[in-house]
Amino acid sequence: MDEKSPSGAQTLVLGTRGSPLALAQAHWVADEIGRNSDGAFACEIQTFTTKGDQLTTERLINSGGKGLFTKELDTALLDGRIHLAVHSLKDVPTRLPDGIICAAYPEREDPREAFICRTAKHPRDLPQGATVGTASLRREAQTLAMRPDVAVKTFRGSVGKRLEKLDAGLADATWLAMAGLTRLGLTDVAHPIALTDMLPSAGQGILGIAVAETMAADALAAVRALNHAPSEAAAVAERALLDALDGSCRTAIAAHLFDEGETWRLVAEVLTPAGDQCWRDEATAPKSASLVDLNSLGQAVGAAIRKAAGCDLPQFEDA
Repeated sequence: MDEKSPSGAQTLVLGTRGSPLALAQAHWVADEIGRNSDGAFACEIQTFTTKGDQLTTERLINSGGKGLFTKELDTALLDGRIHLAVHSLKDVPTRLPDGIICAAYPEREDPREAFICRTAKHPRDLPQGATVGTASLRREAQTLAMRPDVAVKTFRGSVGKRLEKLDAGLADATWLAMAGLTRLGLTDVAHPIALTDMLPSAGQGILGIAVAETMAADALAAVRALNHAPSEAAAVAERALLDALDGSCRTAIAAHLFDEGETWRLVAEVLTPAGDQCWRDEATAPKSASLVDLNSLGQAVGAAIRKAAGCDLPQFEDA
């Protein structure tokens, strides 16, 4: 960490996936670290191709789940090749590897779902038997819950690749996250869906900045300066919910922490793969709640859903 840039700033190597969205997020974090540290730190971006990026047609459950997007970056953090890694939090396993912490959660971007279709603004407007492309099991189950008559096919790849598949007629509609489209300046293609219509993935719209526990105190402070307390509260509560449900890529789980002025309200649901059954619960906590309290909130809502659904949560099979 003694290496310095030509400007005299200490250099932090920032690891990221190489997709356009991941790079946009990484460059934003790098710029913010430089600005917030008054130029004391400068980030050098290093890209990684993860196993998750190499999957272009299969579901994640066929190859190991969420950790496919983070394993290479985790290894680089632990062996010192990089100083920090930027992730879309919804892609990060609920439990981080030993020796790694999430040092900051920047302000959450739009958490809503983006429905992408040239002829309809909402799934309810699709014609009978339309095809919807998605790689998300949660989105698949939620789509079928709204429209059991549609067909769902697997869509994987970057935002651009998915839009190309849609334009090529491989499906009538697809789903993306408004957060990613906003960061890429592509919101004009989207029809945002209200959170009351469709709960997002836990952590959707939040970035997580991961570092090694051994990071130097001054560098850690520069990263921590990007933290946004309400977004951290949401991250803690929503990820505690996943932990209580043993959330994996095999179960359709949705959750969101709503800011209701004087209180937080955590709403979550688990769906069967066909979307024909849904277990939903919610609970509140005062705005004064600590992160420990918010963790307990997530655990309590998760436990209530697990009790209602039974010990074995419904899971998707390999496909």
